[in-house]
Amino acid sequence: MNRTMITATNTLAQLQKQMDVISHNMANIDTNGYKRREATFTELIYQQFNNQRRAQAEVNRLTPNGIRQGTGAKLAQIQLVMTQGNIKPSDRFLDTALTKEGQLYKVLVQTDAGAEIQYTRNGAFYLSPISENELALVTADGHSIVDENNNPIYINADAKDFTIDSMGQMTVTMNNGLPQVFNLGVVQVDKPQFLIAKGNNLYGLPTNFDQLNVGIDDILTDLVGPLRTEIGIQQGALESSNVDMAKEMTDLINTQRAYQFQSRSVSIADQMMGLVNGIR
Repeated sequence: MNRTMITATNTLAQLQKQMDVISHNMANIDTNGYKRREATFTELIYQQFNNQRRAQAEVNRLTPNGIRQGTGAKLAQIQLVMTQGNIKPSDRFLDTALTKEGQLYKVLVQTDAGAEIQYTRNGAFYLSPISENELALVTADGHSIVDENNNPIYINADAKDFTIDSMGQMTVTMNNGLPQVFNLGVVQVDKPQFLIAKGNNLYGLPTNFDQLNVGIDDILTDLVGPLRTEIGIQQGALESSNVDMAKEMTDLINTQRAYQFQSRSVSIADQMMGLVNGIR
């Protein structure tokens, strides 16, 4: 009975984490460019009990000897699902949608440790004045959008027209007719399981590359030079999240049922222990 309670409580804690993942997906269903997360389970270590002491009794047995008793289940991983979301027109010249799976914009974020390149799928850009004559291209949270060389994009204040082509080249036309040209920084993520969620729809890279036995080039590829032909961007549109509310609700109900069953196991085991302790 004690083992029953241990197994159930171990699984309860992991089911709670899965419900947190599902709730996070549902809360971000209207977040532009949000990518849903999916939790997968694996069993915890089990013990092998030899309940047959006579070896001759196991002759011609097809199943493994003994009884295996598990200790519950745990989350094996929380996977980032990079499937494409729906493209919705916005008719706003600074709204962009990445149209190819696995591509992210590069963003310069100021952290306690200093400036850091992070990544986002949200293509809603804005202009923020930094002086009388200059504007910065930023996210809704004020983080600088960078070019392919990781430099912040600064635009003359007298800009009147913006054009962004499918390969991420932004041409800004001034009132005097002169253009400014920038290449938006875009990367292709090859191994999204190594990305770290930083909050506000931003992703970062791990710092323990030696322990993970991977390098930055294994996780993502900078789309620069000839590789820029692989970029897919649509101006005047935004990408919706790839969250399917029907699927999330189904997963939530199934997880809640599993949670209820495990809770019931704890309750029944507790009642049985009470009966045993009450025997005189």
